[in-house]
Amino acid sequence: MAAARQELAGGRPVTVESAAAAAGISRTTAYRYFANHRDLIAAAHPQIDVESLLPDPAPADPAERLSLVLRVFIHDVTLAWEPQLRAALQLALAPPREAVAADAGTLRQGRGIRWILEALEPLADTHPGLDLPLLARAIRSAAGIEALIWLTDVGGLSRARAAEVMRASAMSVLRDATERGVWP
Repeated sequence: MAAARQELAGGRPVTVESAAAAAGISRTTAYRYFANHRDLIAAAHPQIDVESLLPDPAPADPAERLSLVLRVFIHDVTLAWEPQLRAALQLALAPPREAVAADAGTLRQGRGIRWILEALEPLADTHPGLDLPLLARAIRSAAGIEALIWLTDVGGLSRARAAEVMRASAMSVLRDATERGVWP
């Protein structure tokens, strides 16, 4: 797994064979642990077991809560694990013959949406007209690996500037929703 992560971090495509070579082990040994490319990428994927990105005690203000969650989600998850998240996204977008639909959840677990939903919880009382799961998805779309890829690869921004834009975009979605009381 460490060799696969190094290969991905170096911008190199990773296979079971290339990870085995980088780790200095035989292909046969590697295939005992990882039957295929998908298994290797799943093992190299970040294992983030935290249920919450909010501090204890968490602030009551939804904007402050979301800002705290975004800081961790963008910097400590998306930017820190960018190579692994790119590889997982590539597998998730692969044609069905290469990606088994049942395995898609292994790599794309929806943690970001759960963390954002937790940040938005106070809105259930103050803004009952908001569809919080939809709002969380909209915010997540502005702040995850997909947004980072577009902003850096297509938009030409630096990773640091892309992080600023993702955070500002996500906070703008929240502001718009709370000001209008409905979203979208």
